[in-house]
Amino acid sequence: MAHMRIARRLFAGLVLAAASTSCGDVVRSGRAPVLLVIDSLAGAPGGGHGAGTFTQTLQSDVIVLVSSPPPCTPAAQCPSVFSDSGQAVLRLVPKNISVAPTESNAVTITRYHISFRRADGRNIPGQDVPYGYDGAVTATVAETGATTINFELIRHVTKEESPLVQLTVNPSIILTIAEITFYGTDLVGNAVTATGSMSIEFGNFGDS
Repeated sequence: MAHMRIARRLFAGLVLAAASTSCGDVVRSGRAPVLLVIDSLAGAPGGGHGAGTFTQTLQSDVIVLVSSPPPCTPAAQCPSVFSDSGQAVLRLVPKNISVAPTESNAVTITRYHISFRRADGRNIPGQDVPYGYDGAVTATVAETGATTINFELIRHVTKEESPLVQLTVNPSIILTIAEITFYGTDLVGNAVTATGSMSIEFGNFGDS
């Protein structure tokens, strides 16, 4: 009986310790007095039709025919790969609306993560959708007002990997939903994150 009581106490202690650790993680991740909000997400093709124009649904061209510089000409165009740009509008919302935000509530964004999924459930990276990846970006979201951040949305190398590279000779279009998460900290070191989504269509689109 004594051994059973000891075993029960040890088990209870382990459960309590695990619960305390779990609660601690929640407290640390939610310690910031502000929430990071994504007002909008947009993307712009790096080359080809619509280059540089931001839209909320991005048509990402996997290959673009260019007429310059030499040796490329209108009669002998060169196939080229361009990265696509992303743009996010971010702002902060205080958790306690009765307390005015201060400069210490400003959040500096340092990195982002992008993952892809399809509505039909075919989501194997490198086969159905591109691999996810991390990127670096540095920008500070002030305690009031909105901040616009530009970042690399679709990388060159992503278009040169499966399943996108096959689209250069395939008329198919891959429809994806990109989930983009921004990571940062406020000026006293509290972690802050926010996630948004946008539609991205991959294909070999016309270059006219």
